[in-house]
This record gives sequence, structure tokens and C-alpha cells, in this order.
Amino acid sequence: MSKKFPNLDPLRFLLALMVVIYHIPTISRTVGLPAFNALPIFHKGPEAVFVFFTLSGFLIIRSLFAEKEKTGTISIKNFYLRRILRIYPVYYFVLIFGFYFYHSILPAAMVPYETNYDLLTGVFLCVAFLPNVFQVLFDPGGILNVLWSIGIEEQFYLLIAPVSYFLAKKRFVPFLLGFSLILFLVYFFEPYPFFAKYHMLFFYFSFGGLLSVLNHQGKDKWLLLNQPLQYLLTGIVGIYFLTNAFKLMPEALSHFASMLIFGLFVLNISRNPNPIFIIKNHAWIYLGKISYGVYMYHMIVVNLVLFIFTKLQGEVVLPAIGVIIAINLLTIGLTILMAHWSFKYYENFFLNLKSNFRKEKKNEIIPIEKSSIPASKPCTEKAIKEPTANLTLEVKEVFVENGIS
Repeated sequence: MSKKFPNLDPLRFLLALMVVIYHIPTISRTVGLPAFNALPIFHKGPEAVFVFFTLSGFLIIRSLFAEKEKTGTISIKNFYLRRILRIYPVYYFVLIFGFYFYHSILPAAMVPYETNYDLLTGVFLCVAFLPNVFQVLFDPGGILNVLWSIGIEEQFYLLIAPVSYFLAKKRFVPFLLGFSLILFLVYFFEPYPFFAKYHMLFFYFSFGGLLSVLNHQGKDKWLLLNQPLQYLLTGIVGIYFLTNAFKLMPEALSHFASMLIFGLFVLNISRNPNPIFIIKNHAWIYLGKISYGVYMYHMIVVNLVLFIFTKLQGEVVLPAIGVIIAINLLTIGLTILMAHWSFKYYENFFLNLKSNFRKEKKNEIIPIEKSSIPASKPCTEKAIKEPTANLTLEVKEVFVENGIS
């Protein structure tokens, strides 16, 4: 991905890191440990997930459109199998561990934690692509709560793949535009709060996909900014995450601005022919590749690190600032290590299987019958001198008629 879509892998890691530093101080305070989150950047975890949604739609909808353009159709089965191989191994590992952690490990360690749901209900909601509903209804604990965004993603792709299958290529752009606007309006339609209640922010995915399809079609020249405007856009993104300026807006307006800004930012850092920067550092690119694991595993590591520090509280005396720095560095470091091990020794096995489900239809070559090509003239001096343009044209026409290019 890094060559075709530069900068997206490092962006993934930065987004995952923002989610990590968003959760560390929040959970630290619940167990009586010192924490620091006085800067706005420590409160941008949800917004980082919104960019994830935009980026996901940008890449996945583009792949669906490109497949339809090349083959004339979309293999829904192959699409879902690729999604399963990418998402499920880590998703189900965290899901199983989370239920075991809250229902077995904490009680065995004499750590009080009340679960307010039936285990069968929790399992059903998470297996049925509804972890966001599970999170809102029961707040089952940090390890399981992070699954909400995966549920939103899978719900969107359960919808968009069959729609893309039936959608004509020329209808992709108007559909994605209309879908984004309608879903945005529905989300903030107060008499029907279902979408907002369960965080169904589908418009981020579809708007990212809209810009990506326009780029694929070469119809996005007016969206690919010149360098001064790219600097301005990057500055706006910086203001977004480093200040609370956008939180001063009404919620609907803030989300609409976020949708536009994130979509334009992802498009320009990955597809602009004159970018203001390209991150080529291999370490940053690799951290982006394991960012899914960073996001999914970080709450496991947070709980482990905080458990250790609560046990050491009475034995090791450190100033509050030392505890805060140690907790953050240890959590981030162990999370990256866990994500690396998972990617190398667990996820890669499944990721390597994805290539089995990328087969594209090839144009069938129809054999050319001998009678299709006019017989050549006798090799006389006159024939040799005679122009061959007509014969060449006739042969080309036969190739076109038989589907050969």
C-alpha cells in the first residue's frame, strides 16, 4: 500500500496512537493512579476513529469500484472472505480474551468488577456484528468496548458490497454522494435517534469512498490541492487535533466539517501528484501495517500495566510525573510489541490467504478461424509492392471482434 498510497500507513499508526493515549489517563484515574490529559490531543481518540472510518471507506470502496471496472462484476463472496481474513483473527482473539478477562481473570484475582449483562447476550451481539450496541447498552469494559468501531465498519460493508454489486459504474459517484448526505441527515434526525445512539457514522466511510472513486476516474482535479493549499489543509488538521476549536461548533456542523476535512486530507496526502511530504521511513510504514493490532490490543496492555502499578504503589515510591511517564511509555511500548508479534506470527498466516480470493476474470480469447483472415496474395513483385494497410486494418478488426486487445 505504501507505494500506491503513500503516507497512509504512518497515518494509521498516528491515529491508533491517539486512541491509546486517550484511554491511558482515563483508565488510570479509575484505579487511583495519577494521570495527565490536560492537552486537547489526549481527548482526540473518537476523532481519530472518524479518520479511520474515512480512510477505510477510501480504500475499500475504491477496491470494489476497481474490481467492477476490470471484471464487470464484484465477487461478494471473495470480498467478504478477504474482510474475514483481515478482521476476524484479531477481533475474535480480543473478544474471547475480553469475556474471559472480565468473567474469570478479575474474579480470580479478587478484583471487583460488576458485569450487568448475560454472557450469552454479549457473545450474540458481538458475533452478530453489533459490538457497538453491546457497548452502548452495557459498557462491558475497555477491552470489549474498543470493538465498537469494528462493528460499525462491518455493518457498513455488509451494506455497501451488495449495493456495489448491483450498482452501475456510472452510478457510483451520485450514489455515494447521496448516501453520504442522507446518512448524515438521518444521523442527526432527532425524532429517530437510532443511528446516533449506536454511533453508526456511515457517512465517513461513504464520503471517503466518494473521493476515492472520483480519483480513480480522474475526475478529482479540483480536489487535488496545490502546495500552498495543502499546507493550509494540513494546518487545519493540526488545529483540529491540537486544539478544541472544532468542539466549539454544534455537533452536526462539527461532524460535517470533519467529514470534509478528513476526506480531503486522506485524498491529498495519498494521491496528490505534487505532495508536500511523503513519509518513506520504513519504521513508520511498518508501524502503520501493525496499527490494527495496536488499536485492538492496547486495552489489554493498559489493564496489565495498570494492574502492575497498583500492586507496586505501596512498595515503590515515584513522583506522580514519573508514574505517568512510566505508565505511558510502558503501555505504548508493550502494545507495539504485542501488535508486532501478532502481525508476524498470527495475522500473517491469514493475510497470506487473501490472495486466493483476488482472482479477476480474464477476457476469454476466442480462437480466430482461418477463414476470418483474407488469404494473402501470391508473392509476386506486384504483390510485394502493393500497400498492406488494408490487410493490417482487416486483421485488427478481426482481433477486436474476437475480444483480443
